[in-house]
Amino acid sequence: MSRSIRDFDDTDLAPTQAKLRKGSAGMVTFISFFLAVLASLVAIPVAVFFVEILAAIILPQRDSLVSRSEDDRRRVCALVPAHDEGVGLLPTLRDIKTQMRAGDRLLVVADNCMDNTAAVAAAAGAEVVERNDSDRKGKGYALACGLRHLGIDPPDIVIIVDADCRLAENAIDRLAAICASTQRPVQAFSLMIASNESPINSQVAEFAWRVKNYVRPLGLRALGLPCQLMGTGTAFPWDVIRSANLSGSIVEDLKLGLDLALAGNPTTFYPFVKITSEFPFTVNGIQSQRLRWERGHIETLLTAVPRLLFAAISRASLDLLTLALDLAVPPLSLLGMLVIGMLAITGLATSLGISPAAIFISAASLVGFTAGIFLSWLKYGREILPLGAILLIPSYVIGKLPIYARALFRKAGSQWVRTDRGKG
Repeated sequence: MSRSIRDFDDTDLAPTQAKLRKGSAGMVTFISFFLAVLASLVAIPVAVFFVEILAAIILPQRDSLVSRSEDDRRRVCALVPAHDEGVGLLPTLRDIKTQMRAGDRLLVVADNCMDNTAAVAAAAGAEVVERNDSDRKGKGYALACGLRHLGIDPPDIVIIVDADCRLAENAIDRLAAICASTQRPVQAFSLMIASNESPINSQVAEFAWRVKNYVRPLGLRALGLPCQLMGTGTAFPWDVIRSANLSGSIVEDLKLGLDLALAGNPTTFYPFVKITSEFPFTVNGIQSQRLRWERGHIETLLTAVPRLLFAAISRASLDLLTLALDLAVPPLSLLGMLVIGMLAITGLATSLGISPAAIFISAASLVGFTAGIFLSWLKYGREILPLGAILLIPSYVIGKLPIYARALFRKAGSQWVRTDRGKG
């Protein structure tokens, strides 16, 4: 005989309640684990960033270049890819010409130019190759064209210099010597500075650039590890660069360095040679330049890191593992956003009863990131970014938000666009 509704008591609901509690506990465990994994994924690049900064500060830096006689000097070609750089090209060529020796060459590739770049280069005494291909535009294509031209009578060392750079004294000699000594690609200290006409938050951009292109590679060098290629001020043995796979990637320098590393030729950082250029001082120039850099970095991070990790594991290569981890560090502003965002999410989850493991990891990430920034500023950034200018950092980061949105959600192009510096 069936029981009436009032005959039921709490003991009948116990199994159901137990299942619900078990299911709820399982969901909490899953969310806790998931957040801990996400927090760890943010913590890894923060840890890499902090170790690089710490190594740059506490480990000694010695110039490994042994003085060489003039007779030991290898034949050098300074290769300058240029796209509509007729206005600013001459100072760069003068710097190079004053440092050349007998047997050296200066080659300018005037790539898809609509101005007088070729004429300016020729008048300055450079060899000139004009390239016109509207379907394939990009610095990589220009470099490939220049290397094909050099293949007829190849030099010993190829030094690539962007068309808007200034070279420190003896830069060519020192890059050629260290490249010949190591027989590996060499990256000089590529410094970008804010001109007087640049917007005020370019001070923040200059500091961020110095952290990325000087302090972090300095730390890797101190640890005896390779760095990424950064573009201008790069020297290559001919036998290394001649077979490089060059294309129209918007981050062709970064891609070239990774390809060479996979082929067994990782890049050495040589901070004792400085190559200088200026940030744009027009709003359009700044936005265009930053979009290319950020988009290219994020795109390469997503596509190249897994490939490098696989190669590093399969070959048991510390150099490739280093480059993979270094590349996994996103742009400084984006890394800061990720750290703060992860802390906010894990803090909210913990307040709702989720395991505190994830927030501990996130808090450690914030401490490591902040410490890395502070130590970099204390040692290398105070003359660039005075204490009062630190207040500019929030507006600088906020200004990056639309750039990251465009970089993530719009298709990347490979067109070579001359940076608008308000000249010409």
